[in-house]
Amino acid sequence: MRDIYAIGDLQGCQTSFEQLLAHLPQDADLWLAGDLVNRGPRSLDTLRQVIALGDRVTAVLGNHDLHLLAVAAGVRQTHGSDTLDDILKAPDRDALIDWVRHRPLAHFAKGHLMVHAGVLPQWDAAQVITLACDVERQLRGPDWRTFLSRMFGNQPDRWHDDLSDEDRQRLTINALTRMRFCTADGRIDFKIKEGANAATDELKPWFDAPNRRTANVTVAFGHWSALGLLMRDNLLGLDTGCVWGGQLTAVKLAGSPAARELIQVDCPQIRDPLAFADDKARDKINKTGKSEAAPKAAKAEKPSRPAASKVGKVEKTGKSEKAEKIEKRARDEKRAKRKGN
Repeated sequence: MRDIYAIGDLQGCQTSFEQLLAHLPQDADLWLAGDLVNRGPRSLDTLRQVIALGDRVTAVLGNHDLHLLAVAAGVRQTHGSDTLDDILKAPDRDALIDWVRHRPLAHFAKGHLMVHAGVLPQWDAAQVITLACDVERQLRGPDWRTFLSRMFGNQPDRWHDDLSDEDRQRLTINALTRMRFCTADGRIDFKIKEGANAATDELKPWFDAPNRRTANVTVAFGHWSALGLLMRDNLLGLDTGCVWGGQLTAVKLAGSPAARELIQVDCPQIRDPLAFADDKARDKINKTGKSEAAPKAAKAEKPSRPAASKVGKVEKTGKSEKAEKIEKRARDEKRAKRKGN
């Protein structure tokens, strides 16, 4: 049986991905937690490399991957921080987009469930796969462009058994690709993007919601760079902020948490989180500045010395010192803005 390594958000950082792959068995299966592209300097190269890995790769869709599809479909505009132009202008653009839209929204095998962001507490693993398959059929069908034109929005923000097809599909996408915090009854919060310590009495990290029905399987996810590495017996948070100057993380999946293996490579800071504090700020970045910044970022993405370690049966949370400094700057900036208001 081949080893399986779950890997956090790549976001177009191909050099870091290559460095990580150099420390993994060449025949290992790779589960990628989504956000393959965008914000990093080499989205096209990253996507082509992932596709070239063939059947070794299972990649679930992230919010940035869905954004790429929506832009390609003509139903959404690019943002100032996007680095998708190389894909959209590639001669094999249609084949690349076709490959992305045929990716799963969730993957469940060997007692492990992978999604990009999170799972509502009311859903068990089987229901997650059923709901994801419903969305996948739409994305793979002939009317995928029309489908995507209706899928962006924050409502409904709570699960009900009697949701319409469209509302159910939109909520499924939002939970699996955007969620960080939610209430005990499954209402999603779309505002808080800080780490787990930003929880309130009502809003908890989705994985700490009481009576979560996926607590009996191991859920692997990305999306939440401010959370950092999170390893519990039944939980693997894998987004360690590669594009922000943190690390790119892989964890060998195992039946026992004590048998897991953690492998990480340090990453150069491609993006400054303070420059992209919210959607409005991102949209103000002019495209000329973006096009000039991308080659510099690509040049800055140089090889780094990776660190490898085995992780025992303990809960482990952590970020690189660089990532912690970046997050602290972002928190301080937000506090200053609040005081100013």
